[in-house]
Amino acid sequence: MSSSNQTMHCAKYAGQSRRFKTLLVATVLACGSHAAYAQQAQQAQTWPTAPIKMLIPFPPGGGTDILSRLVSNKLAETNKWTIVAENRPGAGGTIGIAEAAKATPNGYTMVMGQKDNMAVAPWLYKSLSYEPTKDLTPVAHVAYTPVVIVTSANSKFKTLADVVTAARAAPGTIPYGSPGNGTTIHLAGEALNNAAGIKLVHVPYKGSSAAMTDVMGGTLDLALSSVPSALSQIRSGKLRALAVTSAARSTSLPDVPTVAESGYKGFDVSTWYGVFMPAGAPKDVVVRLNKEVNRLLETPEMKKAIHAQGAEPQAMTPEKFSTLLQGDYRSMKDIVKQAGVTIE
Repeated sequence: MSSSNQTMHCAKYAGQSRRFKTLLVATVLACGSHAAYAQQAQQAQTWPTAPIKMLIPFPPGGGTDILSRLVSNKLAETNKWTIVAENRPGAGGTIGIAEAAKATPNGYTMVMGQKDNMAVAPWLYKSLSYEPTKDLTPVAHVAYTPVVIVTSANSKFKTLADVVTAARAAPGTIPYGSPGNGTTIHLAGEALNNAAGIKLVHVPYKGSSAAMTDVMGGTLDLALSSVPSALSQIRSGKLRALAVTSAARSTSLPDVPTVAESGYKGFDVSTWYGVFMPAGAPKDVVVRLNKEVNRLLETPEMKKAIHAQGAEPQAMTPEKFSTLLQGDYRSMKDIVKQAGVTIE
């Protein structure tokens, strides 16, 4: 064979070899993808085959703990699963969230996240070890709790409009109390300032009770509080509820208008609670767990138990819950910046 023919023959063989290798690689990848999908589908059908861990990023006895155990206990009871609830408190709930974000995404670790540690904390803390919109997977929205704006029963403020009128006439002279700097309740007040174009002065307290005591005593004009913390004083007539900050009225306070109804369309600042898993959790497991949580939220027993905590049950798809997280994540950045609050 001549040198030129040998060269052509080798080139032809090399081309065939490359095409074969390409086809072989494509086949392997396709088989691998199919195998991975089949494995994931099989896992969803048999899941769970081991105990599921529910991380609770706050101490025992609080609202997040009660709601987390309510959900995990009912899931376990209904489905005959083993779910182990473990408290991981600290740093405003960010320690427990960080642990969940770092867990193996195999469908056996979940965490009860909430707006404060998922959408607010990233803008408050100078450094967090997790990025909520990237390191965690929204699984199931469970409930939300509105903030209620209260004043003394003897106050000159009868409506939210009265407060806005007075604040515009004398900017920076009307104080409002909150449970502390950087809480969703504090930031609800800042959001009201932005929406109404007013300047209420924030006074941070160590908890809602102290702020409401000063309101009832007449030394503080307004307080913002969670509904459960203020409910008994409102019902006893010691406090007057002016508005709630959620998009819809509170079931516990059906006669109290929302801020949106009071003239600020689209206003919605509330604390939500929901189940998350580490990013990369099996999609079919996420879908199944979402379905089971949503089914629970439709039962009269679960609705009653959640309402007893001053919260409102609300089911969502994982996609809608993700949209909620991302929207709040963006909007809270501006509110925190406006408030000028940071936590070391």
